[in-house]
Amino acid sequence: MYYVYILKSILDGSNYIGVTKDLRKRVKEHNYKGSKFTTSKRPYKIIWYAAFVNKIKAYQFEKYLKTGSGIAFLNRHLI
Repeated sequence: MYYVYILKSILDGSNYIGVTKDLRKRVKEHNYKGSKFTTSKRPYKIIWYAAFVNKIKAYQFEKYLKTGSGIAFLNRHLI
C-alpha cells in the first residue's frame, strides 16, 4: 500500500503533503530526523491519510493536492 498523507505543524499550523509506503515510520522521521522541508516546523501531527494500492495513483493524487484546485479541495473536504 502507498499512503498519501497530510501533516499539520503544531508549531505554526502549516500543512505538509507527502507519499510513503510506511506511514508510521515516515511521520516519526518528520518529527525526529526532519527533512529538507519539515525540519524547521516540527513537531507534526497527522491529520489525514488515504491508502492506495497503485503507486502511480498515489503520486498523482499527491501532485494534485499540491495544485491550486487540489489545495481548495483539501481545505473544503479533507481538513
